[in-house]
Amino acid sequence: MQHASSIREPAIRVLMMPRDTNPSGTIFGGVILSYIDQAGAEEAKLHGAKRLLTVAMKSVEFHEPVFVGDLVSFFTELVRVGRTSVTVRVKVRAARYWDRDEIADVTAAEITYVNVGDDHRPMVIERHSAQTA
Repeated sequence: MQHASSIREPAIRVLMMPRDTNPSGTIFGGVILSYIDQAGAEEAKLHGAKRLLTVAMKSVEFHEPVFVGDLVSFFTELVRVGRTSVTVRVKVRAARYWDRDEIADVTAAEITYVNVGDDHRPMVIERHSAQTA
């Protein structure tokens, strides 16, 4: 567990609601995977990608459950920008509903996206000078 003040800004944050639960009363893993994909895409767009398709998500292992009322943060970091693809790492942390200062490291994933044009075919990523330095 980490203290909330030691964490940088997330790409996205989501309050988990009852509609996202499984029969055990915790949040469905698939809901978390969907948000991982969204957060990763936001990071990829910062590095020149325009229209993205998800190509791969490396193995995801859940270390802690997520509960209704948890505020879940998705932290991103660029792994690699290729000619037509971007790979992003997403770390997931949950601030517990009973104590927002209690932070659980839920999971992490590495996602690869391909940048595509209007025809949905791979398209070269145009990097900005500030991103290539």
